[in-house]
Amino acid sequence: MYGLLKGLRVVEGAAFIAGPSCGMHMALMGADVIRFDRIGGGPDFNRWPLAPNGDSLYWEGMNKGKRSIAINLASPEGQELALAIATAPGEQAGLFLTNYPTRSFLSHAALSALRSDIITLRIMGWADGSPALDFTVNAAVGVPMMTGPADSEGPVNHVLPAWDLFGGAYAAFALVSALNRRQRTGEGAEILLPLSDIAATCLGHTGQVAEVLANGDRPRSGNDLFGAFGRDFLCADGKRLMVVAITSRQWMGLLKTLAITEQVAQIEAELGMPFAEDEGARFTHRARLFPVFEAAFAKRTSAELQPAFDAGGVTWSQYQSLHEAVTTDPRLFTANPVFQMATQPSGLTYPVPGPTATLAGESRGDVAIAPRLGQHTDEILAQILGLDSGAIGRLHDAGLVAGADQ
Repeated sequence: MYGLLKGLRVVEGAAFIAGPSCGMHMALMGADVIRFDRIGGGPDFNRWPLAPNGDSLYWEGMNKGKRSIAINLASPEGQELALAIATAPGEQAGLFLTNYPTRSFLSHAALSALRSDIITLRIMGWADGSPALDFTVNAAVGVPMMTGPADSEGPVNHVLPAWDLFGGAYAAFALVSALNRRQRTGEGAEILLPLSDIAATCLGHTGQVAEVLANGDRPRSGNDLFGAFGRDFLCADGKRLMVVAITSRQWMGLLKTLAITEQVAQIEAELGMPFAEDEGARFTHRARLFPVFEAAFAKRTSAELQPAFDAGGVTWSQYQSLHEAVTTDPRLFTANPVFQMATQPSGLTYPVPGPTATLAGESRGDVAIAPRLGQHTDEILAQILGLDSGAIGRLHDAGLVAGADQ
């Protein structure tokens, strides 16, 4: 963990990926992130994947470095506690992250009535308040119709919740941006961040909105890299390598390493097309190029090609399973300083990621682990709300709060 946000307090009332990942990013940069959940856990408390003992590995991953309080959110008294924690005083406090509906007891109006300069960031499905998840938004924006083999007839979903993950990162950016303004002006803010807008704007930023209006829907192209040269190729030893050549240097290095410069030159002469100067032409005429590359890959093993590609400046990677990557790949996991071995609440010890960015010259500090549900209930009530042990005990007796072992 880094200390860039040390002293900042963020209160999180959220579930699933986008909201909790925002809080996680803030916590890994040093913010005090307090997550409240209903007693017994929210809708993501038992979400897959699960540890052998049934604990959620997802929960552990999304809640690293946070403090946890369990509240009876179904009761008016419990709701008042959540509001009080979210709006507690402090120059570096008053940041609230949620995916509760806009008209819930955690509405911005209810929060700002208790603290006028509060910054509320609300993760939503659709901008009109309708519910949505990453995969339903993805279906609506058409990405599954562009994904998969060229001859696929139905939609092909992918396994990565991209809009959720990007939404969480964007939410952290938006919170810090609003805080910067508050420090200058004293103004609070209500920030609405629908996943539908995350998806739609990303497609706009990458030119795909303009593309579909000008050219129609993009057809499926399987593993082929759209608009340039890139695809997986099978080597003589049965291993598959993904190679990409976008720049002229990458393209020429690939041809030279595979010893197919003359063969490709013949195709260029036939088509009157200079592939080195036009990455789009490599994609347009990939049906002519691929057989030449397939034959070259089939003659050599991946062990032969990998050092040759490195020496030739070729951009490549070998396909591997996640298990192979986690257990054998030093660039990603086994020797990556972003990860540290840690024992999580599930009892499992495994590589746990800290902040993704590396601050040159600064120590990362120890990696943070996830809390147990309600682990910091008494601590938060005492520190944030100033309650004494007697008042805290009465809240427990009334079933309004719970600790980790309740």
